[in-house]
Amino acid sequence: MTVVACPTCGKKVEWIPANKFRPFCSDRCKQIDLGAWAEEKYTIPGAAPNENQDDPLADE
Repeated sequence: MTVVACPTCGKKVEWIPANKFRPFCSDRCKQIDLGAWAEEKYTIPGAAPNENQDDPLADE
C-alpha cells in the first residue's frame, strides 16, 4: 500500500481505489486545489505564444 501526502494539507493518504479523492484526503482539499488553478495561482511554464501563430492570413 502506498501512502502519499495530500497536496493541499499534507495529511497522509492511502493511494487505493477506495479513496475517490486521491491524491487528496477529501473533497474539500480537492476543491481548494481546483480553486487555486482557477485563480491562476499555479502555472505551467512555457514559451509565450506567437501573436500570429494561429492566423494563416497574418503573413499576407
